Amino acid sequence: MKIQNAEKVPVSAVEGQGAEGVRIRWLIGKDDGAPNFYMRLFTVAPGGHTPLHSHKWEHEVYILAGQGVVRTADGRTAVAAGDVVFVTGGELHQFANVGGAELKFLCLVPKTAT
Repeated sequence: MKIQNAEKVPVSAVEGQGAEGVRIRWLIGKDDGAPNFYMRLFTVAPGGHTPLHSHKWEHEVYILAGQGVVRTADGRTAVAAGDVVFVTGGELHQFANVGGAELKFLCLVPKTAT
């Protein structure tokens, strides 16, 4: 069993084309021996966003804090603390911070996604 405060997990910048002001903490990952899913904590600075992208695997997302929009091929939808988002495999998506404070969300992905 692993029990650890999320703030003590190392943080790194999300780099790559289309990412701006995004940091990630791998709360549960390959080093923990998780057999099925990995859990990540994203923090997006005001005005920042993840890349607009798609991939084969799904995401389960829980918005912890802040205000944002989720961009898809169908448009944009506002999200805030307490909202959940299910992104299907192959779906175009982007998370953007539209508020004045950090946007924080948990994102779970299948182990096979990494």
